[in-house]
Amino acid sequence: METTRGSFEFFVRGEGEPICVTHLYSAYNEKGNTFANPFTEHYTVYLVNLRGAGNSVGSVHKDDLSMKESIKDLEAIRTALKFEKWAFAGHSTGGMLGLVYAIQAPDSLTKMVIGGASASKEYMHHPGSIYCEKNLNNERIGEIIRTINNPTIPAEEKSPLSREWTEMSLYRPENYEQYFNKPNSGSTVPQRLDYYSYTELPNYDLTDQLSAISIPTTVYCGLHDAQCPRVFSVQIANAIPNAQLITFDESNHLPFTEEPEKFASMIARQVK
Repeated sequence: METTRGSFEFFVRGEGEPICVTHLYSAYNEKGNTFANPFTEHYTVYLVNLRGAGNSVGSVHKDDLSMKESIKDLEAIRTALKFEKWAFAGHSTGGMLGLVYAIQAPDSLTKMVIGGASASKEYMHHPGSIYCEKNLNNERIGEIIRTINNPTIPAEEKSPLSREWTEMSLYRPENYEQYFNKPNSGSTVPQRLDYYSYTELPNYDLTDQLSAISIPTTVYCGLHDAQCPRVFSVQIANAIPNAQLITFDESNHLPFTEEPEKFASMIARQVK
């Protein structure tokens, strides 16, 4: 769709009130996405490729990839679709983007569902996170990310590394084949990941602004989350007035994949 900020690609499925679903550095296609799909039972889902992802407009300036500029892009899409408001759902850095959205444009949102997220860079220093230098998997995850971001390495060599990254984020990694036997999309966009990692993350901290969020908010997290440990979801839920926290006891970073029935029930309860 053409907007005042360029042309953006998105995929639509489901029925009900509109909800925007995206991730800070992923590109989607017509296969949909395992996080977005459960929402289609209750919403019309707009799965958005942000600037530089998929066939959406590219960036002109480096900061075009920031969260604040991404919210301006989402607002341009919402306006082009002629929605007065819509809901937002985001997982991991998509959840972080949701927090920025609720702070930056609160009058554009009806509600928000976010999970596996953090309101600050502090998750990078928690020993329970694979991104912390004290974590046993930190050295390996660093190697994986550097390889995935290397444009000279063929895609077929990156695929098993993406799987390894995902397995680190599963409570039962032995069930990988069972979990991912359906069509799915959500490939990493190196340019967006690099901007987040090296430009935005070092100064990322929304903790003092969370109390200003007034829209209905559902925060969820896996009890064993190895990317953004649960303590950071607790912090978010405690700081946002009237937010509810849902914990998935048998999940790591991907509750919608690891406990799909409970995740679907959470969405159904949140709709009412």
